[in-house]
Amino acid sequence: MSEDIIVDSGLLAERFELACGRLSQLCGSEVEAPEIKPEVSADYDLVQNRKAWLDFFSCQASFLLFLKDVYDHICADPGDKFFLKGINKKLYEDVLPENYHSSYADPVHSSGIFGEDAGQVVSLISAEMRAAIPSVFEKDAEGLLIRMELLLMINTSVNDFYTEADGDKDENRLLKNIKEDIYVYVSDYYETECEKRICALTETDCGIAVSIIKEYAANPQDTDILYKYGECITENEIKTAEYVASLAEAEIDSIAGTLTEGYRRGFEISGRDLSIKKTANIRYPIGFERIIAKAIENLKAMGLDPVVYRSSQSLFNGYSVAKSGFFGANPNPQFDFDHREDLALVLDGQLVTRRLECLKAAWENHKDSAKVHAGPVVLESFGTKPFVPASCANALKYSEKQRGLNVRFRTESGTMTNHYIPGEERSFTIMALPVHDAGEDFEKIFDAVLKINTLDNELYFKIQQSIIDVLDTADHICLKGMNGNCTDLTIALVELSDPEHQTKFENCVADVNIPVGEVFTSPVLKGTNGTLHVSRVFLNEIEYKDLRIELKDGMVSDYSCANFEDPNEGRHFIEENILFNHKTLPVGEAAIGTNTTAYVLSKKYGFESLLPILIAEKTGPHFALGDTCYSHSEDIKVYNPDGKEIIARDNEISVLRKEDVSKAYFNCHTDITVPYDELGSLTAVASDGRETVIIKKGRFVLEGTEELNKAFEL
Repeated sequence: MSEDIIVDSGLLAERFELACGRLSQLCGSEVEAPEIKPEVSADYDLVQNRKAWLDFFSCQASFLLFLKDVYDHICADPGDKFFLKGINKKLYEDVLPENYHSSYADPVHSSGIFGEDAGQVVSLISAEMRAAIPSVFEKDAEGLLIRMELLLMINTSVNDFYTEADGDKDENRLLKNIKEDIYVYVSDYYETECEKRICALTETDCGIAVSIIKEYAANPQDTDILYKYGECITENEIKTAEYVASLAEAEIDSIAGTLTEGYRRGFEISGRDLSIKKTANIRYPIGFERIIAKAIENLKAMGLDPVVYRSSQSLFNGYSVAKSGFFGANPNPQFDFDHREDLALVLDGQLVTRRLECLKAAWENHKDSAKVHAGPVVLESFGTKPFVPASCANALKYSEKQRGLNVRFRTESGTMTNHYIPGEERSFTIMALPVHDAGEDFEKIFDAVLKINTLDNELYFKIQQSIIDVLDTADHICLKGMNGNCTDLTIALVELSDPEHQTKFENCVADVNIPVGEVFTSPVLKGTNGTLHVSRVFLNEIEYKDLRIELKDGMVSDYSCANFEDPNEGRHFIEENILFNHKTLPVGEAAIGTNTTAYVLSKKYGFESLLPILIAEKTGPHFALGDTCYSHSEDIKVYNPDGKEIIARDNEISVLRKEDVSKAYFNCHTDITVPYDELGSLTAVASDGRETVIIKKGRFVLEGTEELNKAFEL
């Protein structure tokens, strides 16, 4: 191991030298493999399990020293992509599906060695050691060092426990000491980690991504460059990049142009001033760098510099199967799922307050950059194998009180973000493309998605306007399922006071939300009642089976899914991943997707189960739980292309912002789509009871929408 390491100060160098020396001692002796007990109880005899602790610390110390070697090599020779390619798998092999169940990061495995309570702690520590990987590649010496020092601090607590001379040893006392170590770690370093995160969100000179994008775009045949990210790189990323490299320049220009022109149009249509902005955030999966490089070029022509941050996970940022930022392959979504509530070990009110204070301080430090930030330009991907989570009884879980604290943090941090990057001044755009893992027909699927993403805006505007004209005369919408779908919903609509100049629905063509194909509104909550049911749906990278949501006056009143044998596990699953720990959520959006081409082509090539919500929401009526589509910008007047003002921007919850902003927003918005083949009817009902059927048995029957049915003949 090299003795040289680049650090920011003499003090940091001194800490590094000390930490590395002590870690070397931890992994310097051979230890017998601990006995694994598949079934353990909470009172497992930890006192007699010192060998297991020795093995654990040896394993973690070896991994951290390996990361230190990688860090040294990157600092000494940042261009050595062949070295980085050679060690890429080793960075992630511990949590790969074939290895995970023998990894300390697996709560089940660790509980089998240490007992239930200590196993959870050991698993958390192992996961946090892995969170040092991004720090190594971002040349963040402190990010690596603090994980080293955390492991050493916990090792000291364990050693002190076993070397005590007096009396009986109390396992609970040892665990209490370790939890205190972790609490201090999170509390002490949250300020620094917040500063890094907000810097990455707002500043152009943070991170390594832009330089890698430029290098690879200049030489797209050299896929070894992609290993410089330090993300998990698999055949999927390499083959996707190779295919994108094979596209003609005109095709790259078209794809990137669709993405960035949608961004520009988002500002134009909403009346926001793009000229006052200086930066835009770009989010993308690795493999699409050639497209992203062109998108950056287009944005620069608009006066916007790129801000690109890594999708990283830790005790500071949390864990999620869904990624935001730039990212490679997910080595194991089950690992993310198992650790999604790790902070439950130490979360209390004081820590939440500390986190919010640190977050505010970081925003203040970057408020000038935040003010001129225009919002995200997002390229999503789809095609990887759908993730079906397995229940893990040994994983850490939030208590009811902690769920409330988590909601408080999400609410206040979301409000803070909106304050420093004002919602009424920013916009966004999102587009999705398939990756190589989509299957043998990947190239056909790619071409099909390009067709979906470039459908005729003008044609769809006219068709959707005919739907809106009817909906503007309706008091409510009735929706019923078929073919085993039990949906039976009534959606209440806002009343127009000036029908000549007002409308209830936004006519959404391909600008911020690519592809084209929906009309949407913020429904009135009172009078919105019934059952929303989908036999199978993918939300935020997770599959739900037989998902049912009950609504009463626009609020979620009950819910279930068939993912687990135990119905209570299904409820908990929904609470975590759809309600985001809120006791209930409102229906923030009601929409009718009109992109029958997307529906048919996804069926034809067998990728309907892989569709991201961005496309899936256009393939049938959909309803979003959470905030409205106009969240934090309800007071800005928005108009359809026909000049009518869209007045359904608020509901009975969001309007509470005028009294108490903490009651108005939930900082989530999850679309649930009823596909055409499960849709019996969608009917607009006027206040006098007059009914106008828009969709019947999965086909559009309203006059003016006939063109949409032609796709079913493809």
